[in-house]
Amino acid sequence: MVLIEEGRKAPAFKGKDQNGKTVSLSDFKDKNIILYFYPQDDTPGCTAQACNLRDHYGLLKNKGFEIIGVSPDEMTKHKKFENKYDLPFTLLADPERKIIEKYGVWGEKSMYGKKYMGLIRTTFIIDSKGVVRKVFSKPKTKEHSQEILEAWNSMNKK
Repeated sequence: MVLIEEGRKAPAFKGKDQNGKTVSLSDFKDKNIILYFYPQDDTPGCTAQACNLRDHYGLLKNKGFEIIGVSPDEMTKHKKFENKYDLPFTLLADPERKIIEKYGVWGEKSMYGKKYMGLIRTTFIIDSKGVVRKVFSKPKTKEHSQEILEAWNSMNKK
């Protein structure tokens, strides 16, 4: 697994969102992006994270952010997740793990002593020039917006 490092150009990607629309990184040119990878729709941790981002969406938008969530789930599952929790941002379906692998967030995990391969919850802050400014390798699902804003504010202090 090769995780994209801070200070590097964010890898280009393209995928289908929850509405079947093709979305690519270049669609967000000149925008700051919160690109967050999560294991599965409608699970406790993933729901807490998505709802935290939803609840602070206006504040994050005011800071100039667009939010893109990526998981290996299919579009139809993303659509149900969006509708159930009234999520106002893009969810990309990546069942072939093309974007997931490009960003190096597929790897070995462990639960109850059992090892398996899966998506490692990770968030990337990508600035308006397409550079990865911050990587959260273990985001706090219930406080993720606050983590992002604190990191962004400290990066952009004059």
